Amino acid sequence: MTGGAEPGPDGRPRCPWGLATEEYVAYHDEEWGRPVHGDDALYERLCLEAFQSGLSWLTILRRREGFRNAFAGFKIASVAAFTDEDAARLLADPGIIRNRAKIEATLANARTLAGWQPGELDTLIWSYAPEPATRPAPQTISDVPAITPESIALSKALKKRGIRFVGPTTAYALMQACGLVDDHLAQCVARGGAGTGLAGVSGRGTPASPWR
Repeated sequence: MTGGAEPGPDGRPRCPWGLATEEYVAYHDEEWGRPVHGDDALYERLCLEAFQSGLSWLTILRRREGFRNAFAGFKIASVAAFTDEDAARLLADPGIIRNRAKIEATLANARTLAGWQPGELDTLIWSYAPEPATRPAPQTISDVPAITPESIALSKALKKRGIRFVGPTTAYALMQACGLVDDHLAQCVARGGAGTGLAGVSGRGTPASPWR
């Protein structure tokens, strides 16, 4: 791995992390870096980024449907209504990461967000998207930051509003995954959304960062 874009299964260049497994190829080509909007969709991504902390993104990717089943499709209103019995069920669910602190944060965040106005989470997160012209395309993976001034500010804003488990690194991974920034390498076929519709690749929109 040189750190620069490398040829994928179809011969076209991709970010090297996106070639590690078949799951990563699909996620890289069809999901990572695509704009994501909607409070529930962004809540899901916040949750999965938190669960990823300290783990490989592939671990989360392979359990994604288990997470969705366990957390009522990440509908904020539904998760906000979870009871102590639901929390106990989640701690016993082998289809997710059974980390008590992360589960409690997921439920607490839903209860907080349930009190926000519709679209408020979307508006807040996207208000921290930097101007694309201020960010040169990375040439190698070493050019991709782990945190930025915008992710630090987003983390602080979310924490101030009561959202838990969202540090600057997690906030930046969210920004990468949800298209607030385009961190596909300069020569990558998926940069600028060019990967949409690549033959033989499919995927559903979801989040997280394989960089950490």
